[in-house]
Amino acid sequence: MLAIAAAVVFGIYLLSDLIGTDFGAPDLINFSTMASLGLLLLALYLAGVGRGPATGTGSGRRFYGRRPGRG
Repeated sequence: MLAIAAAVVFGIYLLSDLIGTDFGAPDLINFSTMASLGLLLLALYLAGVGRGPATGTGSGRRFYGRRPGRG
């Protein structure tokens, strides 16, 4: 979820840069602020904060008894 939020932040900044607007807040919407916010969200995602990809919740094969290929 945090990686999606970071992508949204980067996307909003890219669109505002392409359009050439600052939404009336030139000190809020600038490169350093948006890059810092996006990189913070990515760092939190990589650190394991928030909900990441679901693992072990029904996806993949389940092996009951002996696992194949374990000799």
